[in-house]
Amino acid sequence: MFDRPRSGERAVLVHIQFPGTDTAEDVAELKELAVSAGAAPVDVLTTSRRAPDSRYFIGSGKANMLCEAIAASDAEVVIVNHALAPAQERNLERLTQRRVLDRISLILDIFAQRASTFEGKLQVELAQLRHLSTRLIRGWSHLERQKGGIGLRGPGEKQLETDRRLIDVRIRQIERRLEKVRTRRELSRRARKRAGTPVVSLVGYTNAGKSTLFNALTGAGAQTAERLFETLDPTLRRLQIPSAGEVVLADTVGFIKHLPHDLVAAFRATLEETYNAELLLHVIDASASDRESKRDQVNGVLVEIGAERVPQIEVFNKIDLLLNGSSVEGDSHHQDDAHNGGTSRPQRVHVSAVTGAGLRNLRQTIDQHFAAGLVRRQVRVPANAPKLRALLFEFGTVLSERAGENGDALMEIVIQPASLSRLCRSEGLDDLEVDALS
Repeated sequence: MFDRPRSGERAVLVHIQFPGTDTAEDVAELKELAVSAGAAPVDVLTTSRRAPDSRYFIGSGKANMLCEAIAASDAEVVIVNHALAPAQERNLERLTQRRVLDRISLILDIFAQRASTFEGKLQVELAQLRHLSTRLIRGWSHLERQKGGIGLRGPGEKQLETDRRLIDVRIRQIERRLEKVRTRRELSRRARKRAGTPVVSLVGYTNAGKSTLFNALTGAGAQTAERLFETLDPTLRRLQIPSAGEVVLADTVGFIKHLPHDLVAAFRATLEETYNAELLLHVIDASASDRESKRDQVNGVLVEIGAERVPQIEVFNKIDLLLNGSSVEGDSHHQDDAHNGGTSRPQRVHVSAVTGAGLRNLRQTIDQHFAAGLVRRQVRVPANAPKLRALLFEFGTVLSERAGENGDALMEIVIQPASLSRLCRSEGLDDLEVDALS
């Protein structure tokens, strides 16, 4: 019986083209994933099918060709660019006598390498255990004496049940720990909301340049590299925006096609920064030929996590790799608003996070978004509240100021409603007079 090897880097890649898919783009992404995981692709086997084969997924003929490719290239591992059923994975391993990884296992392996924080490691382990729980039997080929017969009975079934129980216990332990992390995140989020600090979250397909853009905007120095899923753990930094004052910019994990549902569920605590944000910067690799497809994939994940209603600005990055320069475009919805007496707000910005081109336009676009939520108010500031007067200058735009009765100051300002409420509460001036202005 085949014993699964503990390691192996020379890989044969397998991809099936189903109706409506692009083989070239999918195979290119599979190669990137394999390299990101540390494998060395030595051969690629492609085929077309209307539906997966129930036994080998790729069909018996292609499975025999796979064995020939493995023998010719001396490959140690087979990577299939699809989600395999446990039986299909087990059958391929028995036939090829090689370790077989499907797309989900490959992505989980990359995530396990990238996780660096306590939370990130827990999230990856949770996803791995959920995936492993359906595949326990393949690691226990030496226990098949449980089939029965004289001399063939053994403890195999009991061992499998014990392992399943241990995995279930570990999953519950991790879920409890992650729940504590969610509680801490929720407390921090509530504190930011009370302080009137909005969150701007960077989202996008993996390797679109989110971390490079994050560094360019904040000077954070987050690690970047030209490989998939370089950023796994979320990073938060503060960013100054004229209309909103201080905002929190969040760099999150990149998305990818067919992102495993268990992975989305495990990283829900991290992705909460996305669907609780006031604004999303959807970073798109402008140099990618399949950028429209990748944009749709990201929007699909946003729907899955409940973030489809969060306002979004599309940031087309890496324009330094194109012949075109930086530009800003208003989308049709806001242009229609302009014809109806509204204002057209740019919803697309073209930038290069490496050269800095277009970053000023991006900041202005973010500023315009938050400026749309500003209110115009007349505030009566008592003479004994000089600190409040100074803070109104700091967090709002003072249009005019004149002396009122008893030494009070009447200030006409434009400010975020949350900032005004926070300033009033911090000064303990419940009877502060605030009048709306048209």
